[in-house]
Amino acid sequence: MKKILSAGVSIAALTSAAFAANSLDSNPNYVKLKNFKPNPAVTNEQCLMCHKAQDPGIVADWQHSKHAKAGVGCVQCHVVPKNYPTAFKAHPMQGNNWTVQIAVSSVTCAKCHAKEVTEYLNSGHARGAAQWLASNMSKHGFLMSKLAYNYENMKGKHPSLNGYSAKKMAAGIRTDGAVFTSNEKNPRQADLGVANICIQCHGTTVKLDAQGRPDAATWPSDGIAALYPDGGVGNCLACHSRHKFSAAEARHPAACTNCHLGPDHPDKEVFESSVHGHIFDTNEEDYNFETGKVRAGTCFTCHMGAINGVKATHNVSLRLKWNLWAPKSMLRTGGAETAGWAFWKGAGKVEAGKTILRGNAKAGNPAGAEAGRAQMKQVCAACHEATFVNNYFQRVDAQVKNYNNYFNAANKMLKDLKAKGLIKSDVWSDPFFKLYYYLWHHEGRRMRQGAAMGSPDYAHWHGVFQVMQDIREMKDIYNYRMKMYNKYHNAKKVLENEPPMPVVTHE
Repeated sequence: MKKILSAGVSIAALTSAAFAANSLDSNPNYVKLKNFKPNPAVTNEQCLMCHKAQDPGIVADWQHSKHAKAGVGCVQCHVVPKNYPTAFKAHPMQGNNWTVQIAVSSVTCAKCHAKEVTEYLNSGHARGAAQWLASNMSKHGFLMSKLAYNYENMKGKHPSLNGYSAKKMAAGIRTDGAVFTSNEKNPRQADLGVANICIQCHGTTVKLDAQGRPDAATWPSDGIAALYPDGGVGNCLACHSRHKFSAAEARHPAACTNCHLGPDHPDKEVFESSVHGHIFDTNEEDYNFETGKVRAGTCFTCHMGAINGVKATHNVSLRLKWNLWAPKSMLRTGGAETAGWAFWKGAGKVEAGKTILRGNAKAGNPAGAEAGRAQMKQVCAACHEATFVNNYFQRVDAQVKNYNNYFNAANKMLKDLKAKGLIKSDVWSDPFFKLYYYLWHHEGRRMRQGAAMGSPDYAHWHGVFQVMQDIREMKDIYNYRMKMYNKYHNAKKVLENEPPMPVVTHE
């Protein structure tokens, strides 16, 4: 008889008194919305009179949802006060004190799902948009913004998304070819281009026009942590697709692998090539995602599900010991995430350093990194005995520490070169910097995540084997530049006379 385990997401109790300070009521828009009564009253049937014909797909999804069966419809999610930050002022159907909103955020979701939204705000997911927007205040942020915007619109008068100095953002932009300046006079094209990439996973600041219509450069966004004008962070549809908002969809591995895939964090590919993925592929009939009664081993069951005495949670950081995405892995000793709460409490204000924070890269279990590991071990113990589990995680820890040794060596070389001016201003043209970036952002993540989730090929051939090559190539460039610097005592001369050093990309 096959073992079936309960992994349904239920309303979980908060695990620490430390969370109490982060109250949903700290956002006045949440308080306003949950206490709001439309006048005159409006019904879902009134909405459907038009939308059945205009948007039949949307209506069909809603009709097949648990929301519809529970009597939750258009009104409960889309009707807001006329003075609400996301109010659509031009909607043809309005009441004395109400209109509708197009861009619905987690503030609305929290009216019914307060504990789930609270847990989410405590998780690393809530950092998605704020982290990359706030990082414009750092050198790394400059690099990523210029990369995302194809460099050009960071020059001249066009600012970055959070309004930081365009003049500073322009440093290191290449001008020796039309391809590097093609968007210089067309920043709107660049904005719309970015809407197709980073923000669809991370989210961005959702902007509305004077009537409350969302800007195409910022919405629609399925980003896990899009920042809304009412202070909402995300809107749950990254996992629960709009308007069905299916729990079954969110429990399926495909919900996670919409973002967690590719060269920088191939969790989809890691899962599919692991034993857990093999079991899922060959026994899918055992996985009832509608009820949550599923076999263990999917992303959801391990990271969120109620299983083997571990309570369900929407805090995906709660069961983790290490940060495996950062340049250098650190223990998750920081407790709850901070970036989501800062924006929530700011009620939609976009202020760098106040409501837009880089967040807490050490976010994890409030009781510490070992408590997070203990919870994950308890999950594993539903199917595996103690020696198996303990041995497995000893190997994971060794892989993480081994990676950190590689990173420490790479980072020391980078600091040495920077100190002597031996890194090009356009770092994306610098072979040493590109290798450094590949080492942590691509190969190093695969090295760590492949080990943590049971894919030996990603841990080795796509991971440590390529990290090892990165280090060797970086060392050769480092030694050459240092040798030439000792000869010329002039960093500019060293870089100008350096022969081409093509980087072998390790995808």
